[in-house]
Amino acid sequence: MPYRSNRKVQWKQDATDAPSGSFELLPDVYSPQLKNERDLLVYLPPSHDDATRRFPVIYMHDGQNLFDPAMSFSGAWEVDDAVAAASLQGLEAIIVGIPNMRQQRLSEYSPFDMKEYGEGHGGEYVDFLAQTVKPMIDRRFPTLPAREHTGIAGSSLGGLITLYGFFRNPETFGFAAALSPSLWLAGAAIFPFIEQAANVRGRLYVDVGHQEGQKHVENVRLLRDVLTRKGYREGVDLRIVEDRDGHHHESAWARRFRAALPFLLTRRERRRS
Repeated sequence: MPYRSNRKVQWKQDATDAPSGSFELLPDVYSPQLKNERDLLVYLPPSHDDATRRFPVIYMHDGQNLFDPAMSFSGAWEVDDAVAAASLQGLEAIIVGIPNMRQQRLSEYSPFDMKEYGEGHGGEYVDFLAQTVKPMIDRRFPTLPAREHTGIAGSSLGGLITLYGFFRNPETFGFAAALSPSLWLAGAAIFPFIEQAANVRGRLYVDVGHQEGQKHVENVRLLRDVLTRKGYREGVDLRIVEDRDGHHHESAWARRFRAALPFLLTRRERRRS
């Protein structure tokens, strides 16, 4: 069954002093890679109506959970508020929310076949983003299409597919945020995949909450070690955050994503020529 957003949702106005952006819904976007369709939710930053400006884009998974609690299955990240607040620092981005397909979420967000759960179709999902969604967004909105201005982000399984997409498609994605990534899935197959992948130029943010359990914390520390051996430098092109009070929940990811935005969006938007 295709994902359908609640098109009657009245998007909340930002309660802070930050200027607010706007939303567009792209209905019934078909994926030839996955043979399904879903509505996409696009947040345009406060300055989007300035015809001289172009913006970086962040493609984010679990799009139901990004903006409005009424559309979420477990709380919202309030990404629109985070980007509006970042705009006060001169940092703006277009956010593309790609909703999960409910029962197909595990399959689409796993890059690897799983003994317990069946086939993974993460490769097709990343191809959907790179080959179908991104060209559509670049045609319709004032984007900076180059890879250094194109990011990918998500949490949990969405964090896993974020890491995979960053290393699998370096020609497309130049920065990434993997919050509480499910590194354990498919026998922790993401580790050898990253070890064997090229060192992708760009910015990589990874975090974990201590309240998620020691195993998850240890996995993120192991990932840090893998990345530093590959040449990534903490504080330069790599940021690892351990949140002592963080749980595996949207409220924690919302707080940490807001704090991660200045690191991810270090390149400001350019004006159109």
